[in-house]
Parts: sequence; C-alpha cells; structure tokens
Amino acid sequence: MTTGRPSSLTLPFDGLDQLSTGQTQATLVILGGLVALLVVGVHGTWRLARNVVTIAHEGGHALVAICSGRTLTKILLHSDTSGVTVSKGRRDGPGMVATAAAGYATPPVLGIGAAALVAADAISAMLVIAVVLLLATLILIRNAYGVLSVALTGAVFVVVAVYGSANVQYGFACFVTWFLIIGGLRTVLEVQRKRSRRRAPDSDADQLERLTGVPAGVWVALFLLVGVFSLLGAGRLLVVWPPV
Repeated sequence: MTTGRPSSLTLPFDGLDQLSTGQTQATLVILGGLVALLVVGVHGTWRLARNVVTIAHEGGHALVAICSGRTLTKILLHSDTSGVTVSKGRRDGPGMVATAAAGYATPPVLGIGAAALVAADAISAMLVIAVVLLLATLILIRNAYGVLSVALTGAVFVVVAVYGSANVQYGFACFVTWFLIIGGLRTVLEVQRKRSRRRAPDSDADQLERLTGVPAGVWVALFLLVGVFSLLGAGRLLVVWPPV
C-alpha cells in the first residue's frame, strides 16, 4: 500500500504490522529503550552518539542564555564530544545561574518532552520540532566539526520523517526519548567521576558553586534528579500494560 511518499524505509519494525496497535507500540517502546541502553552502555557506540547529547546540552545553554537576556556569541562542538557555549552579559545573577544550570538538565527534559509527544501520537510534530531546533542550533555553530555533527543529526531526523513508515517513526521516536534521558544521566555520572579525580574544575556544577555558593555536589545531585524523574515520567507516559 502506498503512502504518497517517494518511497518507504523498511526496517524490522515493519514486521509488527500483524499485531494490534497497542501491542506494536508496546513492543517498539521496549525495543527503543533496549537499543538506547545498548548505545549508551557500549563504549564504541557511546563515543559517537554522545555528540548528540552534547548538541542538546549546549543548545540548552544557548536557549536559556537568550531567554534570560544574555547575548549569545557562539557554540563550539569538539571531536572529543565536549562543547562550549559563549554568551555575553552579567557574570553573575539569575540569568547566568539559569544558563549554567540548563546544560545537563536539557537532554532529559527534551526526552520527556518527546515522550509526551509520542504518547499524544504526535510523532510527526516531534520530528519536525527536532529538525527546527537542530537548524536553530546550526546557525549558532562556529566550527566545522560542530556544523558536521548537527547537520548529520538533522539529516537522520529528516530521513526518518520523510521515508520512514509509521512503525519506523514510532520506534525511532521511542529510541530518541530513552536515549536523551539515559544518555543525559550518563553524562552527569561522567562529570562527577571527573570531578572526583579533580579533572573537571570548570564543570557546570563547579561554575554554579562559584556563582551561588551551593556546593557543586548538590548541583550534580539535582542534575541526577532531573534525569531520574524524567526517566520515570517517560515510563509513565509510554509504558501501558497490558497492551490492547
């Protein structure tokens, strides 16, 4: 059966068509979560996929900087999966605190936002929003590696949106949801491990300690809480049992 698209991207997900809608969706939610765990948990795949979490992290800094009245200068993404967002404005105050706090909070918040759209059966909207956010980020990137990273990530979303079947899009959206949350949690654990070895003196948590006087460890705990609550919230939105 044709769908009016130029062609259809066929993946094993499409073999689920004989199941009920609820059973298919439940299977894709679980598969998406398992694939996300695999990608985040295996060093080789995580080394590459972490760039996507960095894009979200730096995009969060950038968005909050703009919303708080700061002047955004540039975003840099590096091949070691680190990133830098530069903005001008007061060196302290609520705007600077919010900007510094936004980075680690953004991936899981985007994840639960994606989960809400998936639960509302708004997959197309979720894909379009992702592409728009990536395009907005691309405009602010000021180095070649960053441009390549954002462009390739955006291309994946475009291919799925244009050529993916309904099952492919649903499975991909579930994967993105779990990946942003689980990947965001891993980055928080990674920065804490570096901090414990005194290898990250300028981490977001340490900057926040200097800005607010609240210990960096407390900020790390808050970042973890955001991730955990996002994970629980996404599970509540997506996991319906028994499937119908």
